[in-house]
Amino acid sequence: MDYPLQIPDQLTHHLRALRLAKGWSQAELGQRLGVGQSRVARIERDPTAISVEQLWRVLAVLDVQVVLRPRGHEPKPAGDAAEW
Repeated sequence: MDYPLQIPDQLTHHLRALRLAKGWSQAELGQRLGVGQSRVARIERDPTAISVEQLWRVLAVLDVQVVLRPRGHEPKPAGDAAEW
């Protein structure tokens, strides 16, 4: 599933949702990142306060990738009749 981001504040919701989809608490994510639970809470509350390098590390631990795609070029769903 794609999680489109239009503004930086949306990242807060998505990071939390990705962590919860793994079934991890903030402490569990922190352990995987080598930081404490309070640091994960701060990252989720204000992801713009961390560096891009740190964000990439969080996303890697969550096993997600970043894809930059021009608007209007979303992939078509599998089985789309237009493919025929």
